[in-house]
Amino acid sequence: MNQLPERTDVVVIGGGVIGNSVACQLAEAGVGTVLLERGALGSGSSGTTAGVVRTYFPGNPLISSLAVRSLAAYHAFAERTGCDLGLRRIGLLVLFTDEQQVQDFRDTRAAQQAAGVDVELVTAAEAARLNPLVDERTILAAAWSPEAYACDPAAIVRGYATAAQQAGAILRTETPVTGIDPDGRVHTPAGSVRADTIVCAAGPWAATVAAMADVRLPVTTYPVDMLLTDTDTPGSAPHKALPMTIHPSSLRIRNWGDRILVGMGRPAPDETRQSWLQRVSHHLGTTFPALAGNSIEHGWSGDLDVSPDGMAFIGRDPSRPFLYAAGFSGQGLCQAPAAGEIIRNLVLGKESWTDTAGLSTARCLSGSAGTG
Repeated sequence: MNQLPERTDVVVIGGGVIGNSVACQLAEAGVGTVLLERGALGSGSSGTTAGVVRTYFPGNPLISSLAVRSLAAYHAFAERTGCDLGLRRIGLLVLFTDEQQVQDFRDTRAAQQAAGVDVELVTAAEAARLNPLVDERTILAAAWSPEAYACDPAAIVRGYATAAQQAGAILRTETPVTGIDPDGRVHTPAGSVRADTIVCAAGPWAATVAAMADVRLPVTTYPVDMLLTDTDTPGSAPHKALPMTIHPSSLRIRNWGDRILVGMGRPAPDETRQSWLQRVSHHLGTTFPALAGNSIEHGWSGDLDVSPDGMAFIGRDPSRPFLYAAGFSGQGLCQAPAAGEIIRNLVLGKESWTDTAGLSTARCLSGSAGTG
């Protein structure tokens, strides 16, 4: 028996934070919406990140503008619905180890501020005050952005999903998409539903889903490992929450309960996991001496959906009613409300608050360089 309606205005494929934001905003605008998720809600990239929403993205004021708008939407969403999204301000510290990084910050600060980002250049000593684990002798300066929040990704997914259902959206989990016909009929093991418009928000599976509709979406998967280390070295335990701190090596840390969450990508193709862990441990001990020698343990793993230039694809296929919001490269939590708003406006034929042309796949498929 078909567990899906015969037809709907929009089918959203993907039940992470992006898909649920899209479904919520479409349903609240009066658009008939069905969301299909292959597993449980939030079981893909949404649960893979370090659980921080921030507004400052070095070198990319467009991403920052989406993040600024999204953070405002999160605050408004919590106030409007009474749903606790688990936001707790911790701030963001981006460390600089050479003069070019400092100059790049100065060159782009005006554009970041124009995008609404609160960010300033601080000295190495000030960076060490903001995060006592930083060895100020190993850095030249840092960017400090107070508008960064530890969050509960599951609570954000749950909040949008609940609001979407209350607005009339139909959400189906454990319902993978198995095919998409040219007329917009979407097939699943639970039956089929015909949609006027399809939105692909399938994260790591976005390229596969798009290919079912004969659409090219240049999104790849990137496996990441999140690690945990103790703060049991005498004198190392911080007295207050640490800011999310990012080193140029891609090493990043933040508090995780009474431990430290550590991220630094994954092993290189020709690198063993043991060698990678040794490399992570070396960078960790050099930048944060109080953590030197601490054991590093596996936290969790997952796959991110990644674009070639690190910036999300949000747009419409030029030849059919197929929209996409994917390739967020680990930044989906920070951009989900804005992405949902852009997709909603595209469905409704409305202009967005900013020029979204640079977010389409054309920037990569045409061979032009992105800004990520």
